[in-house]
Amino acid sequence: MVARPLVLILATAALSACVSTPKQVAQPRPAPAPAPTRVQPVPPPLAPRAANVVPQGLRDELQELWRTFPGKTGIAVRRIDGDWVVGQRGGELFPQQSVSKLWVTMTVLEKVDRGEVSLDQEVTITANDLTLFHQPLAARVAREGVVRATVRALINEALTASDNSANDALLRTAGGPGAVNDFLRRKGLANIRFGPGERLLQSSIAGVEWRQELSAGRAFQAARERVPLDRRRNLLSAYVADPIDGASPEGIVDALARLARGELLSQSSTRLMLDTLGRTRSGPNRLKAGVPAGWQFLHKTGTGQDLPPVSTGYNDVGIMTAPDGTRYAVAVMLAETTASIPQRMQLMQAVSRAVGRWHQR
Repeated sequence: MVARPLVLILATAALSACVSTPKQVAQPRPAPAPAPTRVQPVPPPLAPRAANVVPQGLRDELQELWRTFPGKTGIAVRRIDGDWVVGQRGGELFPQQSVSKLWVTMTVLEKVDRGEVSLDQEVTITANDLTLFHQPLAARVAREGVVRATVRALINEALTASDNSANDALLRTAGGPGAVNDFLRRKGLANIRFGPGERLLQSSIAGVEWRQELSAGRAFQAARERVPLDRRRNLLSAYVADPIDGASPEGIVDALARLARGELLSQSSTRLMLDTLGRTRSGPNRLKAGVPAGWQFLHKTGTGQDLPPVSTGYNDVGIMTAPDGTRYAVAVMLAETTASIPQRMQLMQAVSRAVGRWHQR
């Protein structure tokens, strides 16, 4: 009887010996918190000036240039890739003179876009088609009698060399002054007029009845000299006051902006127009001479008649493109002034220089 309980006690002890007591697992010590690092404050980036805010410095500088220049002066600058325009007398009409060649070429190029005219189409020019003043094409007509030039070639000469006879040939191709004014109206190009064409425009300003023989040499200038001085002065003053070919500086920069944005012509015609204006040879010391290095510039000049000491219709309009691609349409138009030619050029250079100086400031 004693043996059995003893056996149970011994078995229980043996079983207890087989079960190990749980070990104490060491808990990892938390890593010490890193020492706080000193954060250097980062200045916020400079906010770019809004594209629709005129730089006040540009506004002030243009106003001072305008205020101190003698005569009736119009200035307009439009940021093409934004929404502002600034200037002086921007809404008044000024004589365009050869600036109006822009609208003749655009009217022809619209016909090209419609398939009504081809750039390779030939136009015939004879002595009966010549005009007056600057017309290098007249020398070819004198040598060859009859000249046949493509529309593309005429556009190049009308815009880059401001050839009046080349432009009149384009005007005939476009359908005449009525077609150009219709183009301006349909495209919504406000405050821009197109006159009756070079011969009638210049002869009416001078008080001369146009005859085709006046296109030869300096025959027109000789006829103009025979007009009484008072009559010439009155006619010139009336023209400046209400120019039949008038345009406002703001109207022109608006039109140039729409051209640059491709809103007036097809892509190919827009490119042809802009590329041609980039090769303009006239007026190298006007706006172009003040454009900063590294910028691109394309433009069209205009020059009217003089009756000393007054000069009329001395203009330059164009598009300035900054290295970052920002574009500005610029127009400087002198309706009448007694300033010398170097002074007029200096004014124009000061305007384009100011645009460059205040870009992104």
